[in-house]
Amino acid sequence: LKAVITQYIDVLHQAAGSQNVLELHGSVHRNYCLNCGLRYGLNFMLEHQNSVPHCLDCGGIVRPDVVLYEEGLDQKVMQEAETALAQADTLIVGGTSLAVYPAAGLLRYFRGRQLALINKSETDFDSQATLLIRDSIGKALDYAVNSH
Repeated sequence: LKAVITQYIDVLHQAAGSQNVLELHGSVHRNYCLNCGLRYGLNFMLEHQNSVPHCLDCGGIVRPDVVLYEEGLDQKVMQEAETALAQADTLIVGGTSLAVYPAAGLLRYFRGRQLALINKSETDFDSQATLLIRDSIGKALDYAVNSH
């Protein structure tokens, strides 16, 4: 496994042991002051969950390092994802309808031979898949890990 590209912001991939995780939408575990840029962890935000968190250094507003509605994705992370996809032999896409752009557009960078799609519903990329599993990602991976 060379890379995990995710739209989730919860660091569950890292908790599961994945090393190279490209978080397209950022992470709630990284937070920063809009004024001075000082960084804060998730615990700081949880301590202030009933109010707007303010920087302990300058008093500025602290926000999660996540992409909010109508904000652009981090171009450095997008470039890393494009490079990882261009170099991949096999791509497993799971649990997404591939309808949300620009993330869905990343598939155009994949030039490998094996494309596995795991999703409950149809996607526009189903005809390109060498393996198509029409089920939830949880069920499919549970079966793959626990069947002998």
